Amino acid sequence: MSQTNPIAQGTALITGASTGIGAIYADRLARRGHDLILVARNRDKLQTLAAQISDATGRAVEVVAADLGEAADLARVEEILRRDASITALVNNAGIGTHASLLDSDVERMEAMIRLNVLALTRLTYAAAPGFAARGRGTIINIASIVAVAPELLNGVYGGSKAFVQAFTTSLHHELADKGVRVQAVLPGATATDFWEIGGLPVENLPGEIVMRADDMVDAALAGLDRGELHTIPALQDIALWEAFEAARAALGPQLSASRPAPRFGLAQN
Repeated sequence: MSQTNPIAQGTALITGASTGIGAIYADRLARRGHDLILVARNRDKLQTLAAQISDATGRAVEVVAADLGEAADLARVEEILRRDASITALVNNAGIGTHASLLDSDVERMEAMIRLNVLALTRLTYAAAPGFAARGRGTIINIASIVAVAPELLNGVYGGSKAFVQAFTTSLHHELADKGVRVQAVLPGATATDFWEIGGLPVENLPGEIVMRADDMVDAALAGLDRGELHTIPALQDIALWEAFEAARAALGPQLSASRPAPRFGLAQN
């Protein structure tokens, strides 16, 4: 679960930054000494948040009103990441989800979810990563979900999109760790944000013992980053369970490709 090196100072670009988890990341990273570029659809909310953070921390805060589900807006943010060498951290937080079952979901909404949760995150990462690698420093934080490893808990497309985020982050670490680039996948459980109400199930309807405050979730995720974790599950009490999961995955690796099918299939060996 671990990497090395603390997060580098500089400018942090945060998507989905106007409310909830993104807004908390903005506050926490500013207090750690980062200037900010805040990206979200609602300019008014961004400007209000930017003024609050700037007044409280003295950091420079830029706002970019953009809908990352729209190609032109996404391209604008990609260009910022490519050209602004002061950016040392990217927090891919923007995303949408649903708790509705696949059969009860509209396919157009599912496509929009994939565009934001998968395509936008991928393109922004690819816009940032080459510069980070060339400069030998940078941090990419991708907000996934516990449904990345337990997709049956919620909508299957949502789970699939977050499984992509986790797998993508793992691969990024494999490629970029020796180039000075930190990556982290954060896998929150149920978190007290407007995610649930937007999906039609207010968070008050969930058992209180499984719902974490958004502030606690972000603070734990940043503590995990400081500890060098590649995957951070803020709610996970017994880290040995994750270590066993990763060990089982590693053990599978050498057995996943072979010239012949396994004997259990009963096929004749030629």
